[in-house]
Amino acid sequence: MNFTAWLLFFLFVQLVHFACTWKLYIAAGRKAWEAAIPVYNAIVLMKIIHRPMWWTILLFLPIINLIMFPVIWVETLRSFGKTTYKDTFLGILTLGLYIGYVNYTQDVTHRKERSLKPKSKSGEWVSSILFAVVAASIIHTYFIQPFTIPTSSLEKTLLVGDYLFVSKLHYGPRAPMTTLSLPMVHDTVPGLNTKSYINKPQLPYIRIPGFQKIKRNDIVVFNWPVDTLVDINNPAKGHRIKPIDKKSNYVKRTVAIPGDSLEIVDKQVYINGEVIDLPCRAKLQYSYLITSTKPLNLNYIAERYDVTDIFPVTREYTTFQAFMTDDALERIKNHPDVDKVIPITNEKGKADSSMFPQDSRYPWNVDNFGPIYIPKKGVTVSITPESIPFYKRIIEVYEGREMGINNKISVLDDEVLLNNQPITEYTFLQDYYWMMGDNRHNSQDARNWGYVPFNHVVGKPVMVFMSMNNRVQGIGNKIRWNRLFTTVHGQGEPVSYLYYVIAGIVILIVVGEVRKRKKK
Repeated sequence: MNFTAWLLFFLFVQLVHFACTWKLYIAAGRKAWEAAIPVYNAIVLMKIIHRPMWWTILLFLPIINLIMFPVIWVETLRSFGKTTYKDTFLGILTLGLYIGYVNYTQDVTHRKERSLKPKSKSGEWVSSILFAVVAASIIHTYFIQPFTIPTSSLEKTLLVGDYLFVSKLHYGPRAPMTTLSLPMVHDTVPGLNTKSYINKPQLPYIRIPGFQKIKRNDIVVFNWPVDTLVDINNPAKGHRIKPIDKKSNYVKRTVAIPGDSLEIVDKQVYINGEVIDLPCRAKLQYSYLITSTKPLNLNYIAERYDVTDIFPVTREYTTFQAFMTDDALERIKNHPDVDKVIPITNEKGKADSSMFPQDSRYPWNVDNFGPIYIPKKGVTVSITPESIPFYKRIIEVYEGREMGINNKISVLDDEVLLNNQPITEYTFLQDYYWMMGDNRHNSQDARNWGYVPFNHVVGKPVMVFMSMNNRVQGIGNKIRWNRLFTTVHGQGEPVSYLYYVIAGIVILIVVGEVRKRKKK
């Protein structure tokens, strides 16, 4: 739905609200016209049902309003004496239209002194649960969201089993675009393996300004642009169409920002012609071929020598492929049973068909890639048959279908056509970023699927609040205690703030108990 369609829908809802409630407004001592003025009518309604005016804001927050509307319907009915289970059931079942029936057929009196305290334990439980869900949904959507590291693409910077707090405030919270969705879940209902949302209608993209821009080397959580789980090694084919805010969540390092030129030469990344300057916490990893004089215990090797991933290449368990840092490489070379450690390198010109832009004219691979330009909002680029493979998806999808524009790119002879009209240049409508994993040979990243649009950015990971190592046995051994409540960004080795957190919780409990006793 475009802006005009949403405006018409909003006005229609206001018309229905006026038609269903104007007599109730009069019964509450207000004027009939107050039920007709958008937003103001909601403020007045909050006074009628004896609820705080700031509840009005919740009615206009996507996803949150799905919870609040039934609450408002029920509260309105109860404010006019309709307190039975039947009234509550009909109010919710009819999507609030039962209020209109009461408005025209019932002689009701406004309960000015209605008690807001639930009359039963079950009512208290329902009220508490609704408040908790609303509060958690607001925090989850607009402030901070928990996130799990599922793959080793950022090891050893972030580990598989790390649980992160992702700040929405740094780059600006993005308002939900999918209007009909279960709160606090992503694209799938846990345990049921079914969609947690309905694709339509969709709200336009809106982002509240953040207090920080994405910088090079920032670790960022974003919605995977191509979002394919069908063929992960060839993401240009068969991508599933999901709403932007329901695409799979990914976390990578920002290697290049809008306006940069990127090139990878023999594993080394160059930005604007200079070697990229990585932070001290970034621990790059590459793949190696290991041969041994006898079979090795792979779990022991992984733990003892801090190897991220290792698996056998031969049945005899004497040849292995491993992904590791330079430090791990030096340690494993000293293993008494290791014969050779050979780096795996992709030579320049050796084409990998899974590499962006999936075009035979660009024989690139993970170790030798580019040069490539990172699009910047407002910048105009030349469009030719040679350059269009880089920008086709931007024009058709990111700045086409996802913005409600029906763009179609085609190439006829030596001419590029946009919607059957010749195009020789294009001006970008938003910024793009180049995201890569630190585990350079074991990361599904921008080298495979290209640019990340800014409207796909979710937030910035700020803290590891829990970390579990599933390679070991026993819950106490699984927890990586030294990683609990450590910062994601920063200089030097991560420092745990666990004891400070525990002290803060204890202080809050003590203060809470003191306040309770004072009230008594």
